[in-house]
Amino acid sequence: MSTNRAVLTGEHFLLGDYAAAEGAMAAGCMFFGGYPITPATEVAERMAERLPEVGGVYMQMEDEIASMAAILGASWGGAKSMTGTSGPGFSLMMENLGLGLITETPCVVVNIQRAAPSTGLPTLVGQGDMMQARWGSHGPYEIIALTPSSPQELFDLTLRAFNLSEKYRLPVLVMGDAEVGHMTEKVVIPPPDEIELIERKPPPEDRAAFKTCLPDADLVPPMARAGDGYHVFVESLTHDDRGYPVLNAETHEAMVRRLHDKILLHKEDIVDFEERYLDGCDIVILAYGISARIAAKSLDLARAKGLKVGMLRLIVAWPFPEDAVRELSKRIQGFVVPEINYGQMSREVERCSRSDCLVELIPRAGGEIHTPEEILAGIERVARA
Repeated sequence: MSTNRAVLTGEHFLLGDYAAAEGAMAAGCMFFGGYPITPATEVAERMAERLPEVGGVYMQMEDEIASMAAILGASWGGAKSMTGTSGPGFSLMMENLGLGLITETPCVVVNIQRAAPSTGLPTLVGQGDMMQARWGSHGPYEIIALTPSSPQELFDLTLRAFNLSEKYRLPVLVMGDAEVGHMTEKVVIPPPDEIELIERKPPPEDRAAFKTCLPDADLVPPMARAGDGYHVFVESLTHDDRGYPVLNAETHEAMVRRLHDKILLHKEDIVDFEERYLDGCDIVILAYGISARIAAKSLDLARAKGLKVGMLRLIVAWPFPEDAVRELSKRIQGFVVPEINYGQMSREVERCSRSDCLVELIPRAGGEIHTPEEILAGIERVARA
């Protein structure tokens, strides 16, 4: 066992929400600002217990608007920071999510999705926030969002979210769901020396030459910590490399293009998915989160019937793996997409597929997960088409 209290090395029987908190701790998170909301409250509870053990700070805010603002401020103070929420709170965070994107502030938001819209079914599952994750804040931007399918992945992907946020300087989303968040399974936490951590790029030693938003060749600027003697200007208006507001179309185009390109030009490093039986298949199930676990059972049922079915499980939802979907669509009959919503990621599959490739959505409004037989029926409909 590790003596590092931030990394609870070993095998644990953990609630998914707790696993997300442990992933944050292993990544070096030292600040959590949040507000209780079912089914994500256990993330906050675990952080409230764990952060004081390692000298970190847990702060319960008055609402989710303040929570998102708090983790942005903590990040500029030099701390790795996180918040946790569910759909209604996620909605309240959207304006400050945009603030984090334009100011290039690394932090992590864990969203344990529940049945929506509005207050919906607070204790029951949903996957209705996936398009909100991509387009919830106003304006053009790129985002990174990961989709865990188990408590182990809530640990692994929360840790990875911190690494991605530090590497590319933006808020990164972990889009869990109530079933995975409230599921208790074995979670293996490695020793600290086996955990790869990515830290933000330090500013140059020449403080006079430092510009807040001047990027390196990878399009990501170094980041100075407030209070270390650098001239730091953090601005939500359109700004130049100094961080100063410059309100014209040319500056805006250059700024937005760079914010896009620093993600899109590194898609190979970010995009991630799991493949099963894709060689020679006629039908592909595309799924994520708890739906992917059910879909895996449907896949086995379909193959037992002699159907040539494969599966692509999203590990990173945004950026969407459009190249892989586009190539698959050229050689298969169709996709089957089970989602606990009325069609969100399925629209991305449709967008990226050839015109005569079928896309069979298996929708659920929320509250319950699919059965394997429901998804199997969708596979059989595509096979008969």
